[in-house]
This record gives sequence, C-alpha cells and structure tokens, in this order.
Amino acid sequence: MAMVLEPNKAKIAKRVIEVFEFFSENSQQATVMDIVRRYGRPQSSTSELLATLVEMGLLYKDSRSRYYSPTPRLAALGISAQPEIIRNGHLFAFMDRLAQTTRHSVALFGMVGTQAQIFRLAPGPDPVMRDIGYGACERLSASAAGLLLLSTLPPEQASRMLWRLNAEAPAEEKFNPVEMREHVAGLRRQGYATGAAGFSSGMQMVATLLPRTGEERPLALGLLHPAHATVDAEALVATMNHDLAQCAAHSEPYPAQASAPFMMAV
Repeated sequence: MAMVLEPNKAKIAKRVIEVFEFFSENSQQATVMDIVRRYGRPQSSTSELLATLVEMGLLYKDSRSRYYSPTPRLAALGISAQPEIIRNGHLFAFMDRLAQTTRHSVALFGMVGTQAQIFRLAPGPDPVMRDIGYGACERLSASAAGLLLLSTLPPEQASRMLWRLNAEAPAEEKFNPVEMREHVAGLRRQGYATGAAGFSSGMQMVATLLPRTGEERPLALGLLHPAHATVDAEALVATMNHDLAQCAAHSEPYPAQASAPFMMAV
C-alpha cells in the first residue's frame, strides 16, 4: 500500500500537539528520546521542534539534565476562553480525586463533528485504558458519552446526525435510527447516560453533563468501568452533579470517599 504523506504544515502541527499531550499524560518532564520513542518520530526533527518551543517560552530546558518541562505560558494558552468550571481548576482536581477513590478512569468528553473526543483523562488502574488518552475519538453513536452529548442538540439536528452516523457506520455497527432517536430523546429528559464506553471493548460508562451557561459547548464527564463492576448509576450521577455544581461555583467539592455508595462491587 502506498504511503500518503501528510502536508508539512499539518505534520508540524500534529507533532506540536503530541509534545503537549505527552506532558499532560505522562510526566512533568521529558527528554528528546522520551518523545521520540513514544511517537516514533525522527530524533533530529524532534530536537528542532523542542528547541523552537523553548524559544517561544512554552517549554523549559534544563541544560544539565537535558530535560524539558512545560512553562506556565503553556498552561495559560486558551484558558481565558474556557468555561469557568475549567478556568477555576476545580474540575480537573475533582476528576483526579474521583479516579483515585473509585479506582476507575474518569474522562472529560466533547463533541467534535460526529465524534466524541476525550479532552482530558484521569486514568484509573484498569489496564484496558492505559493505551487510551487525550484526543482519542469515537463515533457519537458508539458511546454513552457520545449519545448524551448528542442529546444536547435540537431534536431535528440530532435526528439528522443519527442518520448520517448510521449511513457512515461499518456494517457491523449499523443501528436503527428511529429507535436510536427515541433513546437520545430519553437521555435528553434523563440528563445522564449509561452504557457502552466505546474507545475500548468490555468497558461501560456512566456519564453526566457539565453545567453550562449561555452558548458554551456541551461537555460530558464519564466514569469508565469494566462491564463486570456493579455501579449504582443514580447515586454516582447524583454525587457527580453535586460536586460539578460546586466546581462551577468556585468552591472546592468534598473528596469522594473510597467507600462511596455508588461503587457497589468490583
């Protein structure tokens, strides 16, 4: 099969984002070879890219250890344009605590075209989630979070999106658009979703919508767990919604307890 080369500008943009995601997912510092091994990129061009990011004030470089690390400028990029629940920092802290206490991965999802994308992942110890990270995408119709995000659209727009998703789906993933439209309408009334996590087989999800105001894009928070785990979805959603409301109101939510009632058994 012939290799299709990416346009040079797109290739550079992709590699820049990979560097930023590496620090988000893996470590507070990295060498050139850490990034080369992670993404299979040439060492020479990776060194040049990191040097440019240092010049721009987005990365620090320790001249002795040769480690690179993010600067505050990188953290500040785009933050002023984000919803308050993200700007105040409480949402990400809550995700980390929830993942630690439940021992399951917690992900923040957004809608990008016809896909649900992971914007941030607080990983639990589930081995199946270790290879999934920031930027991973799945069709909206293939995950509970995707369907919940779809339910935020006006009914007619959601219906058109479902017809398109079904038309573009591979044969083994086709669905009945009419039945799915009714399911999405139910999620619109219910305000949360349970079901297949997508992204990885054998995983289930409980997802709820983040509070929003005005024209903010919808975001969903999902707890991903193995299919064999027993979860009280209503209790979990009630806890998540309560703490998300506190996050949005500038107050630090109480840490979830390890013996939280929504984690019935694993």
